[in-house]
Amino acid sequence: MKKLKIYSYIIALLVTGVSCEQELVDNSASPCPSDDPTIICPQQEVDQCAGASAGSANFGKFIAIGNSFVAGVQGGALFTAGQNNSLPAILNKQFECVGAPANFVQPSINATLGWNLFITQPKLTDPTKPALGRMLLQYGTNIDCATGAASPRPTPQAYAPSNVEAVPNPAVNPGFIYTGGKATLNNFGVPAVVLGQSLIPQTGAWAGANSDPRFNPFYGRLAYPGTGSSTIIGDAAAAQGTFFLFWLGLDDFFLYAAFGGDPARAPLTPASGGLPNGFDGQYAAAIGSLMASNANLKGVVGNFPNIFAMPHFTSVTYNPIPLDATTAAAVSTGFAGYNAALDGLIANAAAFGINDALKAEIATRKVSFSAGCNNKILIIDETLTDLGPYFDGLKNAGAINDAQRTALVPYQRVRQTTPTDIIPLSAGTVLGTTVGGNATMVNGVTVPLADQYVLIPSEIAQIETARAAYNAVVANTVAAFSTRLALADVNAALTSFVTARAAVANNITVTPNINPPTGIYSEDGAHPNSRGYAFIANVFIDAINAKFGASVPKVNLAKYSATALPIQ
Repeated sequence: MKKLKIYSYIIALLVTGVSCEQELVDNSASPCPSDDPTIICPQQEVDQCAGASAGSANFGKFIAIGNSFVAGVQGGALFTAGQNNSLPAILNKQFECVGAPANFVQPSINATLGWNLFITQPKLTDPTKPALGRMLLQYGTNIDCATGAASPRPTPQAYAPSNVEAVPNPAVNPGFIYTGGKATLNNFGVPAVVLGQSLIPQTGAWAGANSDPRFNPFYGRLAYPGTGSSTIIGDAAAAQGTFFLFWLGLDDFFLYAAFGGDPARAPLTPASGGLPNGFDGQYAAAIGSLMASNANLKGVVGNFPNIFAMPHFTSVTYNPIPLDATTAAAVSTGFAGYNAALDGLIANAAAFGINDALKAEIATRKVSFSAGCNNKILIIDETLTDLGPYFDGLKNAGAINDAQRTALVPYQRVRQTTPTDIIPLSAGTVLGTTVGGNATMVNGVTVPLADQYVLIPSEIAQIETARAAYNAVVANTVAAFSTRLALADVNAALTSFVTARAAVANNITVTPNINPPTGIYSEDGAHPNSRGYAFIANVFIDAINAKFGASVPKVNLAKYSATALPIQ
């Protein structure tokens, strides 16, 4: 096969209408409210607390339990500025109007860029490499195949190689350990944690840091040295809150989806089965422990939205591969033998014991590429029939030789993507790269994209079934504690928002994407930006006010920044 020439892949988040660089802005001359994400408008000279009431709730000590969406992750990382605008921190500012103290205590990570959770960090294996932190939209070598224009993409920002402030390893970075004491904490949000991990001490046990998949360093930093029976739920209950937010369980299916439905990397939690493994039993145990810690405790819980409406799962299309005419011809020539083998099986179906259903499947598995911007991705689909035995039949019949049979091994369960497949944003780090520096072996083109980078229809259905079951567990739990729990219907709120495609609040427009200046998502396409967290905070406030007869004031979205404009 000829040497391939592949254009730079456009794995940006479909950021449109952005052509200027990020600059410092003089807010004094800027009109407010403003849609410019670099401008945070000052508070209007009004008393937002006028008429506020706690109703039957007590906000004397507000605590929050959850995953990265509660911890304050933005742009793929936990960093100090993001924590300062976490969902519960924003809520607590509103709760100050109804009795909450102003000193909402979070376990500050003390890092300007944080540690990127969405990529494999080279610093883990090579200390001379820089740690990579939060993403920013950045112009680089990415060229839009259709327009020829430069296109920004989410890019992890690098520390100086000697700067280890974000490394989640106390042997390298002693400052990673939180020394403020768990008893004073209000925010128990832990990035990348599933519900079951909130109930077990192994989540914070440093002895398992290199071997136990249940260990999470972001809880380990709170539980250090992590040799006892400390758990996230136990710590939160011991904090003796008077009101709580609980939003755990999203990672029980989000992580599975983000890794392309690969259970070896992130298993999908079974919806039922009780303790220790079922979501139903884990949720009951977590909420039950909190409720038992204080007979007067009340709280609000969130359900789980359709993650496949998030930019993380919508930004990479099923056909994003750009090829010039020479490369397309070379790739097509390379697949001519594979396609001929499929034709041979179809033409001799009876001889090989191939029924009509398999004939139809084989016909859909032929590979084609053409010059242009919209070629489909070559993927492995484990639900397809393994054609290995049939290829053996071709060899035994003398239709192909040993070398040709060996060349077919990687393609026994492959096809090209269709509109029903979903490509997570993580695929952008691999799609179009070469294997071992071999220019003829290109991921997604001549080498099938690995399972962890693709969600096929059966996996999508499995995830959506689990999400619906989880939401039913949440609703049933709220009903069981009908006087003490409010349900924030995040699912309904975001579904309506996506359907409407935009909303207007506080004289600014917000949209369900990352596009500056209106998008509510940060650069990772999954976690909200500061304005997005404020948007979701209002969903929780609505639920609290409705359940407890409160009048907690809504958040002014204009006070919180959106995703920044691209940088060079």
